[in-house]
Amino acid sequence: MTHQHLTDEAKPPLTPVRQLTLRFSSTRRGARLARRLAVQQFTEWTGLPHDSNPARATALVTAELASNAVRHGSLPGRDFRLTLHLLPDRFRVEVTDTRPERLPVPVTAQPADETSGRGLLLVEAYADRWGRTVRDAYTKTVWAEVLLPTTGS
Repeated sequence: MTHQHLTDEAKPPLTPVRQLTLRFSSTRRGARLARRLAVQQFTEWTGLPHDSNPARATALVTAELASNAVRHGSLPGRDFRLTLHLLPDRFRVEVTDTRPERLPVPVTAQPADETSGRGLLLVEAYADRWGRTVRDAYTKTVWAEVLLPTTGS
């Protein structure tokens, strides 16, 4: 599996088959609810079980992106936005927060004794592509895509 990190992308690569956008409070509870909703929507839209590898990858990348939005991307009283896209061959998770000046730093290996800073390494490992987009002076979106299994020919 190859992983690709893209720093900016103008739009999702394909027209979504389905799309859902919701706002969550910039709290740990909001991040947890975003992860749960993403997995539930993933399984509903794809028909894949909760314990499938793509569902687990979706849970992990959503948890990390939402957690980062809460920890590094929030301003008092401002929510974060979760947008889910079912594309023909992948599931895309987008998390938009209110701190465009705080871009994710490039992924590098962390010392073994570090207790934080590994989240984007996990996104890099579990997402097939991920990146960030800044479209205005008020928000940034960090996104990740999980490929869907192909049906046999």
